[in-house]
Amino acid sequence: MSNAKEIQRKIGSIKNTSKITKAMELISTVKMKKAQDLALAKKDFVLEMLKVFSRIEEFLSDFPFFKRHESKKTLAVMITSNKGLCGGYNVNVLKKVNEYVSENPNEEVEYITLGKKAAAFVARTGNILTADFSPEFTDNIDPRFIKSVTRVIYDKYLTGEYGKVVVFYNYYVNSIKQVPVAREFLPIDDTAVKEYLEAIVDDPEALKEIAHDVTDYIIEPSMEAIAMDVIPMILDMMFYDIILEAKASEHSARMVAMKAAKDNSKKIADMLTLQYNKARQGLITREVSEIVAGVESLKDA
Repeated sequence: MSNAKEIQRKIGSIKNTSKITKAMELISTVKMKKAQDLALAKKDFVLEMLKVFSRIEEFLSDFPFFKRHESKKTLAVMITSNKGLCGGYNVNVLKKVNEYVSENPNEEVEYITLGKKAAAFVARTGNILTADFSPEFTDNIDPRFIKSVTRVIYDKYLTGEYGKVVVFYNYYVNSIKQVPVAREFLPIDDTAVKEYLEAIVDDPEALKEIAHDVTDYIIEPSMEAIAMDVIPMILDMMFYDIILEAKASEHSARMVAMKAAKDNSKKIADMLTLQYNKARQGLITREVSEIVAGVESLKDA
């Protein structure tokens, strides 16, 4: 009987685990949807931004963010999660970093981290950690947080200390596929900026209207001054998109991991239930056999 009770206790424990993983799966699904909605919510703003950019594009040839420095130092921005239970999400980013370092042995890489898993990786490997934003890196991404990160990136790049800025994160393909990427964030050029804005707008008629807009108007205080405000704003938006991609990937990975854990819990609970039924049936059979044997012994007496 003790064996049957032990199995029954395990079944209860497994079912409780299944309830927890199911709740985590649902929470991750909601968070993933929220990240996707945020990524699509800026289309109208980007359209207006593209109109301004089309006016200042010809004045951007010597813009500071477009200049490539001779330095062999690279500033790597690593984006991982603060928590685990998300399958291979973090491991894939760390592998991508190791792969990049192996393929570029002449570069001296220093790190900015978003996510405790990234910070732990840098500490474990003995690399230089320039800044860690993990404590402020939550699921509710505030624009002020984005600016606090990009401000550090811009300040360090514009000094000429770093030849480029590379962001390592998981690119969201769909709910079951996320691809680790190493994306060069700086320097950038006007073509890449324009392609990024046009991809978000994704409206041929609107883009055609912008291309044929010949309205002549005065921009004050100057084209150069407007560019100094607009380009960092676009770069902030690009970095915000990267964060949303990473967050959508994290929640998707956790959703899939929790679904797998929930399904496995059900299989184990079913298997244990079968074992419990067998043990219980064996106990009943033994008790019946003992009763029959007792009756037979009384007959002999």
